[in-house]
Amino acid sequence: MEFNSELYFITDSTPYELDEFLWRVEDALKGGVTLMQLREKNRTTKEYIELAQAVHKICRKYNVPLIIDDRVDVMLAVDCEGVHLGAEDMPLEMARRIIGPEKILGATAKKVDVAKAAYEAGADYLGVGAIYPTTTKVKTIITSTETLDAICKAVPVPVNAIGGLNASNMDVLKGIDIAGVCAVSAIMKAESPRLAAESMKKKFREIKG
Repeated sequence: MEFNSELYFITDSTPYELDEFLWRVEDALKGGVTLMQLREKNRTTKEYIELAQAVHKICRKYNVPLIIDDRVDVMLAVDCEGVHLGAEDMPLEMARRIIGPEKILGATAKKVDVAKAAYEAGADYLGVGAIYPTTTKVKTIITSTETLDAICKAVPVPVNAIGGLNASNMDVLKGIDIAGVCAVSAIMKAESPRLAAESMKKKFREIKG
C-alpha cells in the first residue's frame, strides 16, 4: 500500500474523554496529518477494537491510513491499513506473514543494524528516536541525529524521526533524508490540533527544502 509519512500523528487518549479524543483526532486530520497511529497501552482488546473502529471511520473520511500500535489482532479485526511493532512485539517476519503483502508494516529502530534487520524482515517504514526527551508514557532512548542520518542512508524505506518534536525544534533534522516527522504531544495536547499539525507540516517542508 502506498502511503505518505510526511506528518505522522500518534495518539494518546489517556487525558481525554472519548468525545474530546475523537474531536482532537479529526481536528489534527483537518490540519494535514498524512499518516496516523492509534497507540493504546492500557485498554482491553475489546476496548482497543471499539476505539479503533471509531478512529478508523474518521481516518477514512480524510483518506488517511490508520496504523495500529503493537497489536496485529486489533489491526486485522478492524481491517486497518497497517500495524507498527517494537522490539518487544510480534517478530516482523511473523507479522508480515499474517497481515499479507498489502498492509503497511512499521517498525521502531534506534540503531543501524536494527534498522537493516527490520527492513530485511519486511518493514515498510521505520520510526527512529527519541530525538528529544518525551512526555508520553513509553520507554524512550535518546537517538542522536548522526544515528538517524546513518539509518536513513542504510535502508531504502521511509524513515521518520520521532520524540519530542514540534514546529520550533525541528531544525536539528535539516540535511537528513527523513521521509517525515512523528508527533504525539505537540499535536495531541495542543489547544488547536489542526493549527499544530499545519505548523509542523509547514516547518518540515521548510527544512526539507
